[in-house]
Amino acid sequence: MSTAKFDTIGQYLLKRLYDAGVKHIFGVPGDYVLGFYDLMVKSPIQHIGTTREDTAAFAADGYARCVGMGALAVTYGVGALNTVNAIAGAYAESSPVVVISGAPGVREQLDDPLIHHRFGPFSFQREIFERITCATVVLNDPVIAFRQIDRAIETARRLCKPVYIEIPRDLVMAEGYPIPAETAEPFASDQTALSEAVAEATELLAKSVSPMIIAGIELHRRGLQGALVELVERARLPVVATLSGKSVIAERHPAYLGIYEGAMSSENARYIVEQSDLLLMLGVTLNDVDTGIYTAKLDPHHMIRAALDEVVISAHHYPHVALADFLSALVRAVKTRSEGFPSTPAALQAKGFPEPNRPMTIARLVERLNQALSPEMIVVCDVGDCLFAAIDLQVHEQSEFFASSFYATMGFAMPAALGAQIARPDHRVLILVGDGAFQMTGTELSTFARHGLNPIVVVFNNCGYSTERGILEGPFNDISCWRFDRLGEVFGPLNGYDAATEEAFEEALMNSLNNRTMPSIINVHLSIDDASSAMKRLAEHLKSRVKGGI
Repeated sequence: MSTAKFDTIGQYLLKRLYDAGVKHIFGVPGDYVLGFYDLMVKSPIQHIGTTREDTAAFAADGYARCVGMGALAVTYGVGALNTVNAIAGAYAESSPVVVISGAPGVREQLDDPLIHHRFGPFSFQREIFERITCATVVLNDPVIAFRQIDRAIETARRLCKPVYIEIPRDLVMAEGYPIPAETAEPFASDQTALSEAVAEATELLAKSVSPMIIAGIELHRRGLQGALVELVERARLPVVATLSGKSVIAERHPAYLGIYEGAMSSENARYIVEQSDLLLMLGVTLNDVDTGIYTAKLDPHHMIRAALDEVVISAHHYPHVALADFLSALVRAVKTRSEGFPSTPAALQAKGFPEPNRPMTIARLVERLNQALSPEMIVVCDVGDCLFAAIDLQVHEQSEFFASSFYATMGFAMPAALGAQIARPDHRVLILVGDGAFQMTGTELSTFARHGLNPIVVVFNNCGYSTERGILEGPFNDISCWRFDRLGEVFGPLNGYDAATEEAFEEALMNSLNNRTMPSIINVHLSIDDASSAMKRLAEHLKSRVKGGI
């Protein structure tokens, strides 16, 4: 009789996550997941404790955007349900996050007890996550548990969406049964459709006078940034990005012309896109944010669109063509050109900054931050005017600007930045966050401090919800004015600065840049009627809808 010992279910799950590139798991412990936590401590994977379960999910999202997959581990009911908003956001924004939830043991569930954290039939939690993930599994059968784990992780990788794995606490240490590995059938492009799509695309590119690329978020999620740059430089095509795809190409590349989002765009970006006679749209999702609340003027008859495993060229539809295959084949097929790129917009410059006694404004703040950006910085931005103001920031490297641009959940930036800096310890995060969003999840600043990380947090503080103020003013938009600069007294070692004027901000920024041993937070005081030009344009488009218009 064989006495060979196999991995337990918990060990196998940790091993497969590590193989997938997950070196850290975020979360908050609870009794139903403690056995799994104990295994984690003994594994190569490091646990990063967060202050809340939802921030663990946001952190895993930020981590996934950097390394390709993230994970969190929480307890049943009160823990897992607290992550629902963040996981819905990861699903909407195509971020592969693995949700691991402990659960009451199989034997406990059979007895149907009134056990703590229960809120109905034990299947309810899985059913909730079925709606916001691309796969859900409950590891309640050791015979098939290993296969379930493999399938879930592979599905997250392939679809770039979250998955849910529930593990009853009495099976964490149960021995699993190895099953021969499945050979996953990769998506195979239809070669005839691919060839015809590339042929038509190259013919149109050769004939066009002002072709250009609109680059979208799928290029980032599918790891195709390098292929994009190769196409841009080979065909000498200018490129703009969607807001959700911001930084899919390095924003100081000579081909980059800015963000296009319809009427929300700068006049230069809007003109260049809308006068082009051929738009090559790669990995673009036509949601309301990326189209400027549907104000984009894009003629489908002058468009090549490759996304979602299909290519559409004018009225011609080429199904079953993977974006990666189309982009790779197009790079090989296009004619190499040597002429220069069109002139790019001038970089933001804060001329004469700091001016004595001049109050801080959003425009001057963003101009000064743009000058301060360095190649090592990742910018993580929350929603609201900090996001719209940051449209014109130019990060140095590709995929170094993260935001919840489409799902638009407040509270994303602080914990997502934690995940990003844990994933990329050789980088430094610059966090742009409104005061309202910080009040939701800003407690993760204490986790930065605990781990000796050195983010720079810039709080856009106008004592309220500026986006909503621009749409419909009312007392419901006012919030408490926190002393963000004094949070070091509560959160641990960090430097706090109060900046109402340009001189105060300059001193705070220089001190923060030079301080590399702990977090820095700058409380920037802004007038309640100050707004970026993009935010003003957005508010005008939304006002009629809020008031009952169409």
